[in-house]
Amino acid sequence: MFPLSIVKQLKKLIMSTESPLSTSTAFCARCGSILPLLQEFGSVKCYTCKAHYEADNYSNLKFQYTIHFNTISVITNENILHTDGPEGPVVERKCAKCGYDRMSYATLQLRSADEGQTVFYTCIKCKYKETENS
Repeated sequence: MFPLSIVKQLKKLIMSTESPLSTSTAFCARCGSILPLLQEFGSVKCYTCKAHYEADNYSNLKFQYTIHFNTISVITNENILHTDGPEGPVVERKCAKCGYDRMSYATLQLRSADEGQTVFYTCIKCKYKETENS
């Protein structure tokens, strides 16, 4: 079907580590698999197609990274205690202390997984807290 010389050239291209694909040093040029990290001594060997890459291929690599820091917001106990809004979702539930009919809640799994969760209710008006094991 193809002349023998073309078949030989194709085999030579496939068997070499060179490829017409433009890849970075992180990927195998022959099969496209991700390459393992370069160790202190030796070369890099592709796990998939067993192609070898000498350490010299990695000598000119430069790594650049940027660390972005979030702004610091000062949180004090005073700020936490004097919040005006609800501390979570709000449900219709009567406060045992002041009688207000709306409370916010939060849930936690404090007991074993086959038991229910613990619901913490907080009165929106007086900040009274109560718990319920559901």
